[in-house]
Amino acid sequence: MNLLTIENMSKSYTDRMLFDQVGFGISEGEKIGVIGINGTGKSTLLKIVAGLEEPDIGTVTKGKKIRIGYLPQMPVFDEKLNILQNVVLNQKAEEEYRNLEGEATAMLLRLGITDVTAFTGILSGGQKKRVALVRTLLTPAEILVLDEPTNHLDHEMTQWLEEYLLKYRGAFLMVTHDRYFLDKVTNKIIEIDQGSIYSYTANYSGYLELKAEREDMLQATERKAKSLFRMELEWMQRGARARSTKQKAHIQRFEELRDRKGIDADNRVEINALSSRLGKKTIELNLIGKSYGDRKLISDFTYILLPGDRIGMIGPNGCGKSTLLHILTGKLAPDSGTVELGTTIKIGYFSQENEYMDESLKVIDYIRNTAEYIQTSEGTITASQMCEKFLFTGAMQYSLIAKLSGGEKRRLYLLKVLMDAPNVLVLDEPTNDLDIQTLTILEDYLDSFPGIVVAVSHDRYFLDKMATRIFSFEASTIRQYEGNFSDYMEARSIRAAKDTPSPKVSNICSEEQKQAGQTTWKQKDVKLKLSYQEQKEFDTIDTEITTYETKLADTQTAIGKAAADYTKLSELMAVKEVLEKELEAKMERWVYLNDLAEQIEAAKKER
Repeated sequence: MNLLTIENMSKSYTDRMLFDQVGFGISEGEKIGVIGINGTGKSTLLKIVAGLEEPDIGTVTKGKKIRIGYLPQMPVFDEKLNILQNVVLNQKAEEEYRNLEGEATAMLLRLGITDVTAFTGILSGGQKKRVALVRTLLTPAEILVLDEPTNHLDHEMTQWLEEYLLKYRGAFLMVTHDRYFLDKVTNKIIEIDQGSIYSYTANYSGYLELKAEREDMLQATERKAKSLFRMELEWMQRGARARSTKQKAHIQRFEELRDRKGIDADNRVEINALSSRLGKKTIELNLIGKSYGDRKLISDFTYILLPGDRIGMIGPNGCGKSTLLHILTGKLAPDSGTVELGTTIKIGYFSQENEYMDESLKVIDYIRNTAEYIQTSEGTITASQMCEKFLFTGAMQYSLIAKLSGGEKRRLYLLKVLMDAPNVLVLDEPTNDLDIQTLTILEDYLDSFPGIVVAVSHDRYFLDKMATRIFSFEASTIRQYEGNFSDYMEARSIRAAKDTPSPKVSNICSEEQKQAGQTTWKQKDVKLKLSYQEQKEFDTIDTEITTYETKLADTQTAIGKAAADYTKLSELMAVKEVLEKELEAKMERWVYLNDLAEQIEAAKKER
């Protein structure tokens, strides 16, 4: 059933065309992620779907009984009401208020809001976004429209939201830059690109494959058109000498080929490694301590940053990650300990919130205030050229900052930080409000950056790409893990398993021994062994895993061959998803059986 349809829609702001005669629909059960470079109109599209903005041209048709819940980027509350009242009032009929109250309280606690009777005026921006998320999730609706729901959520909160949306029975339309999140919860991707909308029936991984196929087809069509144009041009030149009257159809085709619009290359951010020389002494933290009142955030922390360090900091909101960054950058003094900086250290700090921007300035002047020229691996580049690389074209460079979208301002701020050529990059939640294309290029840039990178992020994909060491904030202790975020998760699981008491052996003193007053008793083993069925499964599971891997590889090959058949592609993507889930289940089962076999072997050796 179709819930909402947009047809022949156009929308522009001043001289910028966001949408040009586009259309798409939302059907029951569709979990849609919206992708596009900042400033292309993602938030505007969500507002149009939610009924908060009207298109300049076109129609938005919604079913009569279709209700929509909307999560904005910047939520607004009635500050006369407390948190719980803001969440539950007007969500359902008054007689259902009490039932909803308990559910709302539980969800708020899940998202780190412990005092639901406090007034919203005391909340930080991140806390307000989480309260608004709960309010939206509890709204009776057939379609949820979510603008950046994962911003300000830590890893555990994000996982909770993933599970919630996977079970959600309605449809949703969502903008997020969390690629793992998109991959897990969506079954359709909408890409906004240069005024057009492209739909892909797939999650994020499937979208990447289908988009690559679409671009290959466009390139092939473009090559064919260019070849045909050369032939037609040659005919026109010959025909002028051979005859006085040319065939009208040939002339018309020539003019169409001549005047056609070529393929516009994707606007992608390009960043070259800009940095100053880094000396032998970098930054040394010695026995750092920091508390707020009775709450100790950091205790006796020592670390020497090394050239090439790629450190990702994780932990729940409010645990002290940003506090440590402020101490590192000299914006905050520790209560105890010292911070020593080498003489060549030049820190570039990309904070959670943009620094103050004089919005009456032009984009180019804002950047020129930092540097007129910069040295890169390509040589000397002007501020204007760097702006071009960051998608601020000639016309945009001379626009006022006030006219930029929130995401474009974020990108401009990142450019300013990098234009200063730091050799230590300190990034506080860099993935908030940056589009996926910018994040991808930033990750590539960090790969070649010769200095030190320290980043706080809840974006698991970003941490997997960037980090080689994880600092995990755990109850005022900062624990270090080698590797990226996935390595950290694996190490944490192993540690948790070791900390769990082993069920292998029980020490049992019989009642008869107690009655006899015996002072010694025999240790009784709880026998560990694989059952007949488990042993049979363990003997064959390696072969089964290989079979699934082969089927998955064959399906991947078939997907590559079905470029033009989107129906076949959708079927193959569905098969691929099933195979991946079955393979994952087999792998998990292999881990269990293998661990059990190792425990049995260890128990035999102990005896």
